[in-house]
Amino acid sequence: MVRPKKYLGQHFLTDPSIASRIVDSLSTRPGETVVEIGPGTGVLTEFLLERDIMLLPVEIDKESVSYLKQRWPRLAKQILEMDFLKMDMGMQVKG
Repeated sequence: MVRPKKYLGQHFLTDPSIASRIVDSLSTRPGETVVEIGPGTGVLTEFLLERDIMLLPVEIDKESVSYLKQRWPRLAKQILEMDFLKMDMGMQVKG
């Protein structure tokens, strides 16, 4: 069980119906790259994976990264374990 860490300011989305509405509100195109900042326990991730997109989760918490890789092994190579605020947004993402 992944628990929110106060020192990281974590607050996890837990309601699947809200996650579903958030993803439904996105206007993505097939193959488009979507960056998910701080996926935590993956409630939003689950709905994003249903889309025809290149999902790029960025997570600083090692415990969350481990959990996400275990839950969705196909995402293991896509998860960036880093601080989003220190990420070079000019980098090229290749799917």
